[in-house]
Amino acid sequence: MHKTHNIIIGTAGHVDHGKTNLIQALTGIDTDRLAEEKKRGITIELGFAWLDLPDGSRAGIVDVPGHERFIANMLAGAGGIDLALLIIAADEGVMPQTVEHLHILSLLGIDRGIVVITKCDLVDEEWLMLVKEDVAEFLKGTFLENAPIHAVSSHTGMGIDELRQEIARMAAKIPNKRSDGTFRLSADRVFTMEGFGTVVTGTLIDGDLALGSEVMIYPAGTPARVRGIQVHSQPAEEAHPGQRVAVNLAGIKKSEISRGDILAPAGSLSRSMMLDVRLSVLADSPFEIKNGSRVHFYQGARTALCKVILLDRESLPPGQTAYAQLRFEEEVSLKPGDRFVVRFYSPLLTIGGGLVLDPDPRKHKRNDPAVIEGLEIRESGTLAERLSRILEEQSGAFLPLDRYALRLGAPAAKLRQTAGKLGETGELTDIGGNIWLHKSYVALIEGRLRALLDAFHKENPLKGGMRREELRARLLPTAPMAAADALLETFLKRGCIKTSDGLLALDSFEVQFSAEQSALTGKIEAIYREAGASPPATDELLQSFGKDKVKEATRVLSALITSGTLVRLDTQITMHRDTVAAAEAFVRESVQDGGEITLGAFRDRMGTSRKFAIALLELFDRNRITKKVGDVRVSYR
Repeated sequence: MHKTHNIIIGTAGHVDHGKTNLIQALTGIDTDRLAEEKKRGITIELGFAWLDLPDGSRAGIVDVPGHERFIANMLAGAGGIDLALLIIAADEGVMPQTVEHLHILSLLGIDRGIVVITKCDLVDEEWLMLVKEDVAEFLKGTFLENAPIHAVSSHTGMGIDELRQEIARMAAKIPNKRSDGTFRLSADRVFTMEGFGTVVTGTLIDGDLALGSEVMIYPAGTPARVRGIQVHSQPAEEAHPGQRVAVNLAGIKKSEISRGDILAPAGSLSRSMMLDVRLSVLADSPFEIKNGSRVHFYQGARTALCKVILLDRESLPPGQTAYAQLRFEEEVSLKPGDRFVVRFYSPLLTIGGGLVLDPDPRKHKRNDPAVIEGLEIRESGTLAERLSRILEEQSGAFLPLDRYALRLGAPAAKLRQTAGKLGETGELTDIGGNIWLHKSYVALIEGRLRALLDAFHKENPLKGGMRREELRARLLPTAPMAAADALLETFLKRGCIKTSDGLLALDSFEVQFSAEQSALTGKIEAIYREAGASPPATDELLQSFGKDKVKEATRVLSALITSGTLVRLDTQITMHRDTVAAAEAFVRESVQDGGEITLGAFRDRMGTSRKFAIALLELFDRNRITKKVGDVRVSYR
C-alpha cells in the first residue's frame, strides 16, 4: 500500500455564501474557471483545488455549486468526499440549499465535517453569536452536531489560519482508503485537449490507476487506454484512492464517454437495468415515495431516471426506510455498498437516498417474505451467509462461482475460499467447473431424481435403468449439459444411483424376473458362458428363441447387461463377464513392466477370431487399461 495520505475535502452550502472565496483564501486557487461564473459571481460547474497538509500530503478540494438549479453538479462532486466543509454566511444564516446540501452529505454516508461561518466581517460580534447558536440548533441530530465551528472572513483573513490547522488535525485522523487493486473513477468532467485528445477528471474511488492501464468505460463497455495521468495538475505515473485525477484516454472519442461514466478494469463491474437497494426518505421530506414512483437517481457523477418498486409496502413515508428495487430507463454500473441520492421527479427536490445491496438482481415478486429475508442477509450478513443465500436462490442457473463476485462485492478468490469452507460443512456442494450448489437445491433435485427413476422402474421392471440422455433431459431440461452430467456424477458418488451399460438406476433397484424370465436368464447366460470369446451375434441369439419370445429375450438380455453379468462390446458383440475378466487379466499381465501385446498373440491366447479380439482390445483401450501404439498395445499408464 502507498504511504501518501490522500483525502478529498468538499464544500457544501447555499449559493453566494462564500464557498469559492473561502477555497481561494485557503489555497490561493480560484476554482471558478468559466466566464459565466466570473460574470454572475456564482459557481456553476465543479471547481477543483488542493491544500498542502503538514504531513507532506496534498488534499484535493472539490468546490460545488450552491444554487438550487445546479444541484446535480453539486451531487457529482459530493461523491468521494472524506471531509465536508458546510459553509454558512454570517449575514444570512441557514438557507434552503444549506438544508438540502446537509441532507445530501448525510445520505452519501459522509460522517466528518467542519462548519464554517463565512463573511464574518459583515456582521458584529453579537449577531455572530446569534448565528452560531442558530447553526448549533440546526445541526442537532445530524453528523455535524458535535463538529467544530469556525468563524472566518475570506476578505480580511480572519480565522483562515485556524481553519487550515483544524483541517490538518481532522485530515490526520481519516484512515487511508484501502486499495484492492481494482480501480474505479467516476467521470465528473469530460473534455478534449488539443494535442492530447479525450480527458476525464474525477475522484479515484477505489484501487490504483497506473499509466498505460487498459480500462473499460461503463456502462457502455467501451475499451480505452490510459495515455496520461495528472494528480493535482502534476503529471504522475499512477494515482491512488482519494486523489483527484485527470486521465488522458487513448482509443476513445469525447462523444463515446459522458459525465457519470465509470472508468474501471474490464469485467470489474456489471451492467444492469435494476438495483436492489435499502431506500430511506428524509424525515422532513414534504413527499412520500409511492410504489411505482419515478425519481431522479444520483450516484457519483451519474444521473438517471428510475421507477421505485417497493417490495413490501405501497408507500414509504418521510423518516422511514424499506427495501426496494430500482428499475432504470438506461443501464447503470455500480457496486454493493455504493450510496446514492434520489430527488422527486417533479418538483425537483431531494427526498431521500440509500445503499446499493445488489447491483445486478433478478426481477422480484412483491410482498414475498423470502425476498425481504434475502435482502436482509445481503445487507447485514457475513460473506458466507450472503454467498449461501445467493446460491440458495440461484443454484439452478449453474453459474461459475466467480460470476457472483460482482454482485456480492467480494474478490473471486475470497469467494472460492468461502465456498470451500461451506463445502466442508455440507452447506454447499462442489460439482466441478467452479460451480457450487446449495444443499437445498441438491436435495430438491435428488428428490426429483428418485421420483423419476422410481416411476420408470415401476413401468419398466426388466430395464436396468434410464438412459443418461433421457434422464438428464427430464430432470434438468434447461441446465447446461456439462453441469447436468456433473450433478449426476455427484449423485453416483453419493451412492443414491448406480450405472451400468450407460443406464442409470436407483441404487436399491434390482431387476425382478418372472419364472419364465428366470428360465430365459439361465439359458442366455449359459450360452454366453459356453461361447467364451466367440459369442453369437446379438440378433442371431435373440431370433433363436422364436418370434413369440424375441421381445422377452431382448428384455432379459438387457437386464443381464445392466446387472453386469454380460458385457456389451458393440451392438452385435456381447460376452460373459468371466470371459472379459480372463481376457483383461491376461492383457494386464502382458503389458505390465513395460511389456506389450500384439493383436495376433492376444487372438491366439483367447482362441478366437480377429473380429472378437479387436472388440475386446478396443474395450480395454476405452477403459484405459491399454493404448495402441503402432501395431501393439502397451499399458495406458
